[in-house]
Formats: sequence, structure tokens, C-alpha cells
Amino acid sequence: MEWKGRDVISVRDFSKGDIEFVLKVAERLEGELKEKGSLNYAAGKILATLFFEPSTRTRLSFESAMHCLGGSVIGFSSAASTSVRKGESLADTVRTVEQYSDVIVIRHPMEGAARLAAEVTEIPVINAGDGSNQHPTQTLLDLYTIKRTFGRIDGLSIGLLGDLKYGRTVHSLAQALALYDVELHLISPELLRMPGHIVEELRDRVPVHETTDLEGAVPELDVLYVTRIQRERFPDEQEYLKVKGSYQVNLRLLRKAKENLKVMHPLPRVDEIHPEVDGTEHALYFRQVFSGVPVRMALLGLTLGVI
Repeated sequence: MEWKGRDVISVRDFSKGDIEFVLKVAERLEGELKEKGSLNYAAGKILATLFFEPSTRTRLSFESAMHCLGGSVIGFSSAASTSVRKGESLADTVRTVEQYSDVIVIRHPMEGAARLAAEVTEIPVINAGDGSNQHPTQTLLDLYTIKRTFGRIDGLSIGLLGDLKYGRTVHSLAQALALYDVELHLISPELLRMPGHIVEELRDRVPVHETTDLEGAVPELDVLYVTRIQRERFPDEQEYLKVKGSYQVNLRLLRKAKENLKVMHPLPRVDEIHPEVDGTEHALYFRQVFSGVPVRMALLGLTLGVI
């Protein structure tokens, strides 16, 4: 596989071998970073971060990753401060930024925006989230977190909880997990079930259980991946209010769980995980945040052709 110049748009573009390779490179870079403090693989290279939607973890971890590789960062965190406000098209914005950088990371509310960006530029484009469609780098850091915690992904029973309709993180993660020998539990309100075409795709590869019953599913799980209700994606506020606060992971619930159950969350959270869980051995979500740095270092280094 030739990685230099490759776009990272969807997990559908990755084989299991591709994923495992990225995870191995990330583990190596994490070790080098701990040993040396900083690296210089990307010295002289420039990352452009184009964030048309709000972000904390994804944007900052990409910037941290590039700095850890010895490179530089330019970009914006709000479309309001760019020429988009003047009517500039996404294609023209990307073509312009291409002149100043070596790799582009883009987050955009429109599904397909990252692929469009990749089609109009010659430098690598990495999708940091396009609408409710895909978030491939989040998926890779989630898999990295699971593998570093359990030593494996195969053989695990994994529950995806919450907004499975609009949550791009769980769409990408479910599709990637289907490449492994896992059992999936899809737990959500009826209004927020995983899209049917994704469920059918999953069923062709792995055992899938759909349910609204969180308490009934928890005792079966090794990993519970929690998502917030994506209020900003709802076309109707009344529909959001019907499902708001549907689930909460708390100590009472976790008494029913396996001793080694790990709770994950892409963050930000609202009220779906009670803060009392933070101090338990179940909580994995802040370790999950850290995983974004080595995984995104690996993706940047590989697509730039410097590692």
C-alpha cells in the first residue's frame, strides 16, 4: 500500500490490514515520543486545519500531533472568519489553502465535503468529520484505545449506545469493527436506530443485536461506547426533546456490568455519563482522548511520506 499522498476520507476505504498497520505505526510513535519528547519527521511540512464546525479534541489533537512530528500548523476554527462569509465555494477555499500547505484536515457540516476537497486538490486530505457521515480518524483512535487496553479487538462484545442515527463516530466505528471477529450490540431509542443500510452491511459480517434496553445489554459487554444525542443534527427540535436524556451510564448501571467493562465516549458529553463514573476503573474516555495524538501522528506522517 502506497501511503504517501493518500487521502483519509472514509473507513470504507481501509482494509483490516490498513487499519492494523496504522495502529502499529501509532504505537511505535507513541513510544518514540515518550522516549524523546519530540520528533522531527515532519520538519518543514505544514498542516492546514479547515474547521467549518466546532471542535476541541479533534482540532487540537491534530495540531498537537503535527507539532510533535516537528511540523507547523495553519488554519481556522470557524468559517465566520474566512472568505466563505463572502460566498467563496468550498472548492475554491481548498484550492487556495493547497498553495500554503502540504496536508489538509477538514471538518464540515456537509456530507461528502471531505471527498469533494480531495477531488480538487493534489495534496492529501484527511476527513475530520463530514456531517453525520464519517469520522475515520476518530474510529482509528477508538480502535487503538481498545487494542491497547485489551491487547486485542477480536473476540470482544461491544455495545454502541445513544444516537446511532446521526452520530458519525458510531457509523465509522461500526463499519470498522465489522472487519474484526466481534459481537455488536446497537442500543438506542427507536427514533435513533442505526440507519438500516448500515445494519444490513454489519449483519453480513458479524453478529448484531439491536435493542432499546441498556440494562439488559450491559452484562454482555466488554466495551460500552457511549454517544451524546446530536441535537444540532435534528431537523425538528420536538424530535430531539422526545429522546433527550434517554440513557445515563452511572454507578447503579455499572453494578450489572462485567468487572473489566470499559466505558468509552468520543466526547463532548452532556449528561449521558454521570461524573461519578470518572473515578472508576470502567472509565476509558480520557485515555481515549490521548490516543488521538499518536494515531493522528501516524496518519499525518504516512500521508506526508515522512515515516
